[in-house]
Amino acid sequence: MTDLLSSFLESFSFGISKEVLVFLVSLVPLLELRGGLIAASVLNIDWKFAFPICVLGNIAPIPFILLFINKIFSMLKKTRLRTMVNFFELRAKNKSKKIVKYKEWGLFAFVALPIPGTGGWMGALIASLLQLDIKRSAFIIALGIICAGVIMSVLSYSLPSLFSSVA
Repeated sequence: MTDLLSSFLESFSFGISKEVLVFLVSLVPLLELRGGLIAASVLNIDWKFAFPICVLGNIAPIPFILLFINKIFSMLKKTRLRTMVNFFELRAKNKSKKIVKYKEWGLFAFVALPIPGTGGWMGALIASLLQLDIKRSAFIIALGIICAGVIMSVLSYSLPSLFSSVA
């Protein structure tokens, strides 16, 4: 099964290295570090190399989201993309209740726990929409991404080996 996934991922690599592919996966919203580490595991990249690649890939867009997303959204609301912007704002608003209640700890937990719909991108979007302090939010989100990376490294690299030793 992992050979099939590995072949599938490599077919979309367009000749770039596995490490660059994993970095790019980690940049993508929704996939982020979680998807990057799974891809790295499937591509047999040693976790010691995959972890920093995925963390950097996931952290890279965070400052831009924190600084510019409100301006980008206000511009996009004047176009046909306003429905998409409204969707993202509503989604972020719905997910922000715990963050408002628990402040920094809520933002950290939201980013750190590898649950679908959470992560650095959404955490940065929520922090920006709530007008939280940019420097503090960036630091907390980065810590959350690192924590999520530890959790996902264990899940991505340990669980498959447990199942293969059982079979």
